Amino acid sequence: MLFGKRKRIVKRILIVEDEPLVAFDNETMVADAGYTVVATVDTFADAVEVFDSELQELPPGRDEDEDPRGIDLILTDITLAGERTGYDLAREAKRRGIPVLFITGTPPQGAEELALGYLLKPYQERTLRAALKAVDRTLSGEQAKVPDGLVLFAPRPTG
Repeated sequence: MLFGKRKRIVKRILIVEDEPLVAFDNETMVADAGYTVVATVDTFADAVEVFDSELQELPPGRDEDEDPRGIDLILTDITLAGERTGYDLAREAKRRGIPVLFITGTPPQGAEELALGYLLKPYQERTLRAALKAVDRTLSGEQAKVPDGLVLFAPRPTG
């Protein structure tokens, strides 16, 4: 596709953040970057409820263009409201085949098995956009330019 626009893998994003102002900023920045925000929630339980509703089959007579479903990426903090953490959420997301990018103030320990990587807070909108682009390219199997503050874990061989 010469001079064409590359098709995105990541289109629909779930945001899980317990700080209301950060959640609002993330939602706004993600939407302004052209992604669909599936939902913005602050607990593990609410995120799982979104998984369940988004992974249901389309109602009869509806097609995917009218009623898209699914989650292509989860942006989650480590600390969430309630007792469960972003680690718990990443485990559940992995079980369901949904990629996770941690957005956190402190590099997560042992996250290599659970997530694509992490983006350190605080960050600017351009950094979040660049991070999302890098994640999309990584999920496509391409080399990605990684902005400052983003750490992507090396892909692991399967099987």
